[in-house]
Amino acid sequence: AAPGTQKLTAWIRNGIYTRNYIWEETLVIILGLNAYHADSAACLVVDGRLVGAVEEERFRRVKHWAGFPTRAIEYVLREASLSLGDVQHIAINSDPKANFFRKAWYGFRKRPDFRFVVDRLRNAKQRVSIAETLAKEFPGQTCRAAIHHIEHHFAHVGSSFFVCPFDETVVVSIDGFGDFASAAWGVGKGTDLRLDGKVYFPHSLGIFYQALTQFLGFPHYGDEYKIMGLAPYGTPVYSKEMQQLVLLQEDGSFQLALDYFRHHNEQVEYRWDGGVPFTGQLYHPRLEDLLGPCRKEGDPLDQRHKNLARSIQWLYAEAVFHLLTCLYQRYQLDNLALAGGCGMNSVANGKIYAKTPFKRLYVQSAAGDAGGAIGAAFSTWAKLTNGPRHFVMDHAYWGPQYSTSDIKALLETERSRIDAARCKISLFPEDQLVARTAQAIADGLVVGWFQGRLEWGPRALGNRSILGDPRRADMKDILNLKIKRRESFRPFAPSIIREAVSDWFETEDEVPFMMKVFQVREPKRSIIPAVTHVDGSGRLQTVRQEANPRYHRLIRAFESVSGVPILLNTSFNENEPVVCDPREALDCFLRTRMDILVLGDHFISRIG
Repeated sequence: AAPGTQKLTAWIRNGIYTRNYIWEETLVIILGLNAYHADSAACLVVDGRLVGAVEEERFRRVKHWAGFPTRAIEYVLREASLSLGDVQHIAINSDPKANFFRKAWYGFRKRPDFRFVVDRLRNAKQRVSIAETLAKEFPGQTCRAAIHHIEHHFAHVGSSFFVCPFDETVVVSIDGFGDFASAAWGVGKGTDLRLDGKVYFPHSLGIFYQALTQFLGFPHYGDEYKIMGLAPYGTPVYSKEMQQLVLLQEDGSFQLALDYFRHHNEQVEYRWDGGVPFTGQLYHPRLEDLLGPCRKEGDPLDQRHKNLARSIQWLYAEAVFHLLTCLYQRYQLDNLALAGGCGMNSVANGKIYAKTPFKRLYVQSAAGDAGGAIGAAFSTWAKLTNGPRHFVMDHAYWGPQYSTSDIKALLETERSRIDAARCKISLFPEDQLVARTAQAIADGLVVGWFQGRLEWGPRALGNRSILGDPRRADMKDILNLKIKRRESFRPFAPSIIREAVSDWFETEDEVPFMMKVFQVREPKRSIIPAVTHVDGSGRLQTVRQEANPRYHRLIRAFESVSGVPILLNTSFNENEPVVCDPREALDCFLRTRMDILVLGDHFISRIG
């Protein structure tokens, strides 16, 4: 512990962090980081509990911002009223020494492009210079913390296991690559977590999915979700071709047909300019011999492209189900904790109960690389203390929040802009606020909803959301016309009262983080067309009163006027990261054709 400082603990009341402090000298304070990679992020864990977590992109206003998470670190320390000098341990979700002999042997056998080697050595050097970077970014603050490098996939599985509700569970991580591996699996019990198997470079399901996403003309980092949205419009007519690209093994693992990929022996560019991550072309041109011509960005989407998307998603899911079935047979445990960037594939996640023997699935809200910050921090806490787990992440509200006085001051400062846009500002008690908002949504208006603490992870979950009426078949077009301006094939999500899930969906389950896609019950599909995808599915979010009381009340209020316990929920943004502070929310409202903005207790509506 830093000498002469008091240490902070945070009580969790009703699942929501509040500043109710008890000061002690013996607490373990850990700063967790995902750094020098896309979705850079930071979190703070105190006494085995999460205090705050946020992605750097929310402050930098650059999607998937890569680099060092300075602003995120500033926030989590500020949330706990601590300085960098109070931090005892820093955990980062990467260990350049991990799998060293496999790296060396691969380099000796394959002798890849020299630029390939230099690029990875440069990246490794950055990741081990955390102390130097902290000294540069936080001048005048002395950091005495011990630095812990946690192997990438151990951090991934830790990010799910250490915060899940299961005492014993199978753990699985699947992504592109990290520390020379692309997948890992094992078992967690109590505070013991072990990995029993891995898939190593150059084989990767994440690389397969990203390469084929590029092949279909979606070249930007993070575009894989577009394949999930496009896939239901096609049929898997290219399934045999896909099976030639990914070869399933008897032990549940997988291998790539490397002739169709470039990443294993050529210099595939990975960089971030101004924080924007960029990955060069991963597929080899001979892939066109197998699948036909690639689609260029901006070209029209035809049925062939939709069939390819469906075939890509089909093969990915088959590989995952094959691995999970083998792991169930090996471990005979009903619980599964899933992590890694591929854990964001909510379509496949939603079929795990039907396609594998697992009975319960947990995927935390930031399953990708940002979540590695939490995994590194909690893994370090378990190693240091060996104490019992006493924290479950059952909500995602771990980012910055703003008071009524903060919002009032902003609205006073911006009054001339608001008046010029012909908007009216009203201040209501909660009952009136919720009732008026619910009625506005029922009347077909589009509402920006800004409340409480920012969500952790890529999904808007009722605190930084744009809301609409799920009953209106034209609501998707209205949203895309007024605000989102995104591809028409991408669905919008339903937020549903937890108690009503079995009435509206074919699968009964907890889905607090929008990480599973389930089938809407057939008789209900025509009632909520705005959130029912073309295949009858919906990427739902279940909402409990304990986790988000005001959002729960709003959905209940909408149900009272519509008979439907569901709201259309999409992220509060316009081709940018989700809004973080009230000014960003106001700016987005004023520059788009959103009808109403609810900022805390303030109700801002357009006049005529």
